[in-house]
Amino acid sequence: MRPVQLTILLPILFVWMFVGCGKSGKSKVAVVSGKSIEKGKQVLRLGNGSEPEGLDPQIVTGVPEHFILAALLEGLLSENPKTLAPEAGVAERWEVSKDGRVYKFLFRADAKWTNGDSVKAGDFAYSYERMLTPQMATKYGYMLHVLKNAKAFNEGTLKDFSKVGVKAMNDRTLVLTLEEPTPYFLQLINHYSWYPVHPPTIEKFGGMTKRDSQWTQPENFVGNGSFRLKEWKLNEHILVEKSPTYWDVDKVRLEKIYFLPISSAETEEKMFRDNQLHVTQTIPLTRIEHYQKKEPELLRVDPYLGTYFYRVNVNHRALKDKRVRQALAMSINRHEITRFVMKAGQIPAYYMTPPNTAGYTSQAKFAFDPARARQLLAEAGYPGGKGFPKIDIYYNTSEAHKQVAEALQQMWKKTLRIDVGLFNQEWKVYLDTVTKIKYDVARAGWIGDYNDPNTFLDMWLAGGGNNQTGWSNARYDQLIQEAGQTSNPAARFEKFQKAEAILLDEMPVIPIYFYVSLTLVKPNVRGWYPNILDHHPYKYIHLE
Repeated sequence: MRPVQLTILLPILFVWMFVGCGKSGKSKVAVVSGKSIEKGKQVLRLGNGSEPEGLDPQIVTGVPEHFILAALLEGLLSENPKTLAPEAGVAERWEVSKDGRVYKFLFRADAKWTNGDSVKAGDFAYSYERMLTPQMATKYGYMLHVLKNAKAFNEGTLKDFSKVGVKAMNDRTLVLTLEEPTPYFLQLINHYSWYPVHPPTIEKFGGMTKRDSQWTQPENFVGNGSFRLKEWKLNEHILVEKSPTYWDVDKVRLEKIYFLPISSAETEEKMFRDNQLHVTQTIPLTRIEHYQKKEPELLRVDPYLGTYFYRVNVNHRALKDKRVRQALAMSINRHEITRFVMKAGQIPAYYMTPPNTAGYTSQAKFAFDPARARQLLAEAGYPGGKGFPKIDIYYNTSEAHKQVAEALQQMWKKTLRIDVGLFNQEWKVYLDTVTKIKYDVARAGWIGDYNDPNTFLDMWLAGGGNNQTGWSNARYDQLIQEAGQTSNPAARFEKFQKAEAILLDEMPVIPIYFYVSLTLVKPNVRGWYPNILDHHPYKYIHLE
């Protein structure tokens, strides 16, 4: 589903939702800007980890961006805050054909954009065409490849969008036709890559294929979510306020939400202690034990559908040999990392897809095997690490990422006798470095976009927007494609098993651990329910 920015926290997507405000309305709370909250107000404060890459749902890819977009935009459907089961959104109801290939979404009459325009089926058709247009070069374009002919259009071999499985039959009826039955489709369309944009606004600020236009600025942003964009003060906060045009406005109890870009875990946790945040998923490693022993009522540890891993640049002169990549993977003691570095119940990962993802667990796996790692490195031409070039680990700024990187640096030095440097970058710079594959080894995190193994395996397709390793394998691509065309669950999972075995043998990525959702929550926050994707629809949240 999405890259994660921080390590311990994790929400849905890279990370996280943090909230801030007064104690049960009995005190005032200072904010980063120096202002305070009036007591009794429904104002939520969330630590967002960093400045967002942007607010264009068809361009961004991270969890920090997801948190904000989930307030500003709404897709065809919404989701239950406890179970994540599909609920009515812009579409008040939907119908599915017997063969599972055709979905008809019937729009509610009172769905509005924040400028008062009605939300129309054509707006979604426009948005999907924009997402798939090759000139946009979107990283998440593949998320829409389940639509008939979408892949061909996205890759430029089909020029006529009218042949893609998207049809606005009228203003209130959208029909989506799939290539094959897709059991997770109603979960998939809750991802922000399926959110709509307001066509007249996009056209006003440069047109469909204009990237990084001014339409996302507060004075220009037109959304259809439960909140509207009020302020964006760089490195201070993004403020959204309750939207009076939202169709379900009577259910929304929060008046405002502040998203605060706090890159320091220590600062954010201190703000939580000082009652400047209601919720934080950024917890310094050194503070976890304190909350476990002394304030357990504030700490929530829940299952979370995500994998922390390292990408490997397979075009690097030494790392292009899969035996070297395997040696790196087998020389990492993951139990030491999860027990002594992370300390919150993370699970050591010896395969890519989190265990029991919709009933799927990889049968293929590797092991911590220092002797075999040294043997593989020698077979690759570097006995005892001799002649191996110095490589660098790249990671985005975070104390937790730094400590994991330092652990790997020491393990690789001790076991393989190779020199490894550490190189940290700010979030936006790091994303650019990884996208352009200008790294040797780079830390990464992936949170499932939906509860299905496909969300962890289709990202490694050749040329995929989130592959970013330089790796490709024709047989792997074929298996993932065949899985998407297989309706029998057992047969489909067998395709995934074979594909993941190839991934683990080729090792363009090195799994480290499976996430848990680690959250500090103030007692007065209501409607913040644990779920496997760590999604928390804001219209269900309020403060007591």
